[in-house]
Amino acid sequence: MKKPLIITMGDPTGVGPEVLVQAICSGAFVDLARPLVVAGDLGVLQRAAAVCGRSARLQASSQQALASDEILIGNYVLPVRALSRLDLAKLRYGIPEPASGRAMADYISWACDACIGGDAAGMVTAPINKQALQAAGVHFPGHTELLADRCKVDEVVMMLAGERLRVCLVTTHCALREVPQRLTAQRILATIRIAAASLERQFGLKQPRLAVLALNPHAGEGGLFGDEEALQIVPAIEAARGEGINASGPHSADTLFWFAAQGQYDAVICMYHDQGLIPLKLLHFYDAVNVTLGLPIVRTSVDHGTAYDLAGSGQASPASMIAAVKMAAMMADRQERVASDP
Repeated sequence: MKKPLIITMGDPTGVGPEVLVQAICSGAFVDLARPLVVAGDLGVLQRAAAVCGRSARLQASSQQALASDEILIGNYVLPVRALSRLDLAKLRYGIPEPASGRAMADYISWACDACIGGDAAGMVTAPINKQALQAAGVHFPGHTELLADRCKVDEVVMMLAGERLRVCLVTTHCALREVPQRLTAQRILATIRIAAASLERQFGLKQPRLAVLALNPHAGEGGLFGDEEALQIVPAIEAARGEGINASGPHSADTLFWFAAQGQYDAVICMYHDQGLIPLKLLHFYDAVNVTLGLPIVRTSVDHGTAYDLAGSGQASPASMIAAVKMAAMMADRQERVASDP
């Protein structure tokens, strides 16, 4: 049997448990070649099943080595590693307590360690609340930083992906005015390198075609609208090409995405958050997947937050969770294949 994928439950007071239950009950994973194990809380998952209109019954045993229990939801068996036992009477949707923050961190840490140790093939994460994480004494801004630290990796890349478009970000969550200061040739080159290596190793793309975007309108218009292209972006592209990476640019963002969506590029290297996420979400609002490139393990995530306005309603769409699990399974297969090649 193939190694399992671990799904972390995310914020117990957000939509994570519900989209997880909805995804399982959709039947989307019936033909998945890998077993699934949820890192989470039995009581919270039962409550999520109830708000989704599903019956849920605990079973004491599990055939999965990583699981401690099973939940029978309708006709679907969900293996669970119970890492928290939160008091449901005190658990209010949209209001995570420090205990919830601690639980979120425990799910992530356990799943990551199982992947590092070779017991799991990859991990898929449901959304968390960063403030609750901090309140619990976990001093990382979010998933990516926690995982990078645990994997002892200095540089990672956030990629958002759907069937028609993949975008990789050089800078992520910062004020727009800070972007030019954060852009360096070294940082851009590191993003290109990690994207190229990961797309080959985990996506099976030989010599992936990378389009590197400009920062300024019309790629700076020969310096009229800015010089970041000449000073930072072009040197990074030239260095990458010197290493044999198939990178081109700098391309003007106002036209490049049309060509990328037609399949002419395998990924787009974007200089800042909204430059990449606006076109990505226009095409893949419901089914986009957040992938962390540069880790020694497979990690995907839903591309949405805790959605407190929907939490407890059973109405949140499981589409991104379904896509994230399927992408993690594909990446795990590719990575194992590469590792087994002589």
